[in-house]
Formats: sequence, structure tokens, C-alpha cells
Amino acid sequence: MKKVERINTIMRYINNRAHFTISEIMQEFNISRSTAIRDIREIEAMGMPLVAEVGRDGGYFVMNNSVLPTVRFTDTEIKALFIAFMATRNQQLPYLKSRQSLAEKLLGLISENQQDDLVLLNQMLLFEGTNPHNPDLLDLSDLPHPMLEKLIQLLLVDRYLLVSITEEKVIKSYPIYLMNLYREKSLWQIEGFDLAEGKRRIVPVDHLTDIKPYPTKKRMSKKKILEQLSKQEEIINLVVDLGPKAIAQFKKYHPLKVSISYTNPYQTTATLKTYIHVHHSEELTEMTNWLLFLGEDIKIREVPEEVLEGLQVRLSLYCP
Repeated sequence: MKKVERINTIMRYINNRAHFTISEIMQEFNISRSTAIRDIREIEAMGMPLVAEVGRDGGYFVMNNSVLPTVRFTDTEIKALFIAFMATRNQQLPYLKSRQSLAEKLLGLISENQQDDLVLLNQMLLFEGTNPHNPDLLDLSDLPHPMLEKLIQLLLVDRYLLVSITEEKVIKSYPIYLMNLYREKSLWQIEGFDLAEGKRRIVPVDHLTDIKPYPTKKRMSKKKILEQLSKQEEIINLVVDLGPKAIAQFKKYHPLKVSISYTNPYQTTATLKTYIHVHHSEELTEMTNWLLFLGEDIKIREVPEEVLEGLQVRLSLYCP
């Protein structure tokens, strides 16, 4: 049982008892004394009103009729929460069923003056993806893929998954150990280790048709997975120097796993080093387009021939 799951179970266990001891927790959950004490302290820190009794028959009990202090936010914190919430329009957030109900609950927690401030902010602020003529109209893209919530629920319990996806109208299944779930270019992606083929695999969440836990007997240990990945470390094959204009373009958009290193204290020059999978046609096209997006303020020091050819073809279209 994972720690978070165990602590939640312990909270339900002690909440249904008038009195309990550390020994009972140890026996019930098959944990050591130090783990039991540490878990009880974490539960106390979360706000459960526990009272310790000393002595031979000592233990703990939950204080009856105890009211925990109300959580209060400062004006600045409320505005920060509200702006962050409004800025996530069209972001395909999981678990988001109704923005209206969440906004109403937030407004119900604050004073009328604070409510007036938020209403005014909502009228003035426009974020990326907002329709200026009808700010309350959200794109259909605001609704996440129905598999996203199911995926996250499974991840909270287990990272070993059997994912089924649609590829060229054919459903294929892959056993993976999920390393990261991330969002790039308005799409959710799974980065996992393919347990069957022994390599890194990217799976678009939009292509998922089914997800379920992978059988325990067929699993590979996390240690072996990391060892295999370390052996497959990609050799850098793209090195680019960026000037201030290119850095500004980089900040507007860059692939998730591409980063730059500034080469002077004023952050006006930088170097980019990464690896391009030249045999992945989609990645090759994307990186070619992105290098053009960076503009003229770059100096390419090292680049795969395939990328160079792609750049020459694209440039020839503009400069026949």
C-alpha cells in the first residue's frame, strides 16, 4: 500500500474509533513503530484534532465537536487564484466539469468587495484563446479527452499500464511504464518506457481507446528500466547559438524537452543543444519548422543532414 493511500485509510480507521494506540496501528497496517508514529504526526499536521493520552494505557483519541480553523486567503492570494483559474481557459484541464460552479464557490468564500474586484478583473482581462467579442464562449478544445481522467486515476495507484491506441485505423496495445504525462501544443502526451520493445515511447492521449493495469508477473523493475534508458542516452546532434531575437522567439514557443543555456550574464546570447530523431518524420518536420520559427538570429554549429535538407527545401519554396 502506498503512503498516501495508507494515510487516508488510517484517517478513516481512527476517525471511527473512540480510542486507539500506536500498537494497534502497527498491527492493523503491518508497519513499523517509527512509520506509525510518523504517519500519526502527518495526520495531525493535516488538521485532524488528535489528543494524546500518556500513561500505561495511553494512546490517542479524536477530539469530539472540534471545529478546525477556517482557511482564509489574503486579497492578493484570491486575485492570484482567480487569475490563474481564468488563464486556464482552453487548456483541456482534467477533472474540470464546470468552470461556472467552481467560480461560484470561490466567490461564495469571499467578501462583497473582493467579489466586485474579481468581477472587474474578469471583464478586463483577456487571455490566450479567449474570444474578445464573447469572453465566456470557450472553444470545444477546453474539454479534455475522456480517457485523461481515467489515466490519471490509474497513475495514482500504478504506473505500469497496458495502453491501447488507434494507429492508422488499427487498434494496437503497448505495455508501458509511464514516466511523464505532459501537455505540449494543446495536446496531452504520455512519455513511457515500452516494456515489450525496451525503448522510450510517446503516446498521444487523444489516440487512447483503453487503459488498464499491466499484469504484475510481466513487469520489469524500475531499476532495470532506468538502466536500459541510460544505455540508450541520445547523443546531441543539434547545436545552435541564439541571439536576443532568437531567444525572444524561443520564449514564445519551444518543444517541451528543449532548453537553452545562457552564455553571458545579461542573457542576451544562449546555446541550444538537443537530439533530433531524424527517422521520426513528425519530429523531423516539427524541428525543421521550429528552427525557421526562431528566425535569422541563430547560428547553427551542428545539425543532422536530414534537417539541413529539410531547411533547404523549405527555404527554396520562399526564395525560388
